[in-house]
Amino acid sequence: MVNDTEDMAKEILDEMWSLRDERNIEGMSRYGINVENALGISMVWMRERVRSLPKSNDLAAALWASHLHEPMIMAALVAVPKTFKKHMALEWVKEFDSWDLCDHCCSDLFALTPYARELVAPWCDADEEFVRRAGFVMMAALAVKDKRSPSSSFGEYLAIIEGSSGDGRNNVKKAINWALRQIGKRDMNGYKLALPVAERLASSTDRTARWIGRDAYRELTSPKIVEMVRRKALR
Repeated sequence: MVNDTEDMAKEILDEMWSLRDERNIEGMSRYGINVENALGISMVWMRERVRSLPKSNDLAAALWASHLHEPMIMAALVAVPKTFKKHMALEWVKEFDSWDLCDHCCSDLFALTPYARELVAPWCDADEEFVRRAGFVMMAALAVKDKRSPSSSFGEYLAIIEGSSGDGRNNVKKAINWALRQIGKRDMNGYKLALPVAERLASSTDRTARWIGRDAYRELTSPKIVEMVRRKALR
């Protein structure tokens, strides 16, 4: 089985190397993606390729070990969230070096694990930029994917959002804003929790907090979102 996994990983990596595209790498760079170890392969191709692969944490680990940008993203897509070990999540998060790798791992894998909520607060409290981003991306992803938990359980996250709103690092502040908006769009209860936070931040004397609040408030009070939340309340 080990040899089969290694052979499959090698086959995938060889295939991906053959598709390396310098023009795509340049395009990725313009979107703020760290391309130091990138191959320039599109997400469309990766998601299609993943459909032909078995779900396997061993295969995920082998792809991750390549330390190449796109295979590491594919690792999150082939992993099995229900059996993905927490210690692996704690190891992987330390290797995040780009916003897209962070977001795919959190949204496609970590947020679906049984221990997802255990990761949020420690990561939001971390000093490292992408570990901290991961904490807030987890909030945003859980607001969408964790449908069993009541929106009241996100109240503690809003306190973390408000307390962290002065972090001016671009990758962090955008994730904080994303988390606030997603909690507010979750349902009417989430909306009632998130909107006052957005209002307070919008009037903050801190420039970063003010941007986070104003942007979130603008979306949450848009007619489209107000109507969406209203319809959810009627279901």
